[in-house]
Amino acid sequence: MYGAKPDSLVLPSDLESPGDSDSSDEAGQLAISLGYGNAADCSESSTAGSTSGKKRDALGNDLDAPESSEEDEEEEEEEEESSEEEAVPVEIGVPVAMWDFDHCDPKRCSGKKLARHGLCVSMRIGQRFRGIVLTPKGKKPIAPCDDEIIMLSGLAVVECSWARLDEVPFGKIKGPYERLLPYLIATNPVNYGKPWRLNCVEALAAGFYITGHDDWAEHLLSKFSWGHSFYKMNAHLIKRYRTCTTSEDIVAMQELIQAEQARDAELRKREKRQFPTRTHMWPKADHTGAYDDGDLLRSNPNHQDWDEPEDEGDKSEEEADEVETLTMALGQTSIESPAKA
Repeated sequence: MYGAKPDSLVLPSDLESPGDSDSSDEAGQLAISLGYGNAADCSESSTAGSTSGKKRDALGNDLDAPESSEEDEEEEEEEEESSEEEAVPVEIGVPVAMWDFDHCDPKRCSGKKLARHGLCVSMRIGQRFRGIVLTPKGKKPIAPCDDEIIMLSGLAVVECSWARLDEVPFGKIKGPYERLLPYLIATNPVNYGKPWRLNCVEALAAGFYITGHDDWAEHLLSKFSWGHSFYKMNAHLIKRYRTCTTSEDIVAMQELIQAEQARDAELRKREKRQFPTRTHMWPKADHTGAYDDGDLLRSNPNHQDWDEPEDEGDKSEEEADEVETLTMALGQTSIESPAKA
């Protein structure tokens, strides 16, 4: 059907050694009989198979390789995408440093943990840092405009205990750009829910958040199991601080936030005074403790029939109330009688 090889056609098999020509011709004849093409194609595939040392069919496919399905290819693509996402590391492109005064437990110190991860450098007392230094002795708060200094020289923090500030030699901490942190709420396990009491990693993250480096802040916080809660707690504050530009703007925004909080607290107090909790309206427990959980399914005394006789217990309670009233009246009379005399 396909005929023999033309004499004018020169195949790669014709250039091979005599020992290889037989195998090439056999592969070519097999391909022709199967209808896959001419002998030239099969000879080339046969020759490639012989040189690679692998078993190949007449089409040149590797017989040793397993057949891949569409599902396997999709899984490989998903694994490659996930590995690419995981392989993209977050690198903080500026110096991050701290002065550590060993006030905290080394196992619980957030600054030391950052240093172990290579995310923070510990500095000696007296060593100078040219970037922004977050310290309780700063004169003005950090602001978005400080981003330029951070990008040039980095961000540092004083790692010390809030209870031992008097022991810190702040005069030996040298930096031209000392800054405070504005009103924020701590979420670390030691001071959770307390304003201002941020630890080392929270302070650094706050500085990066306010200056617009969310990825750096999240990278630092990701090393702590509770780290994600810091932004959740302070997101509404951080977003408002980022609308500012200068430290003066931050101060004005902080005062506005604190005034709003004071007003909200006063409103809550007024609501409590106007609508006090009426605990006496809930069912009380009897001697068996049947209504300790506030069972509201017991019979309502307001729905009793008028013809239903009253319990003797109700009469005894009314009589007791009358006796108590009479006793109080007698007591007042006995106290006031000497004065009248």
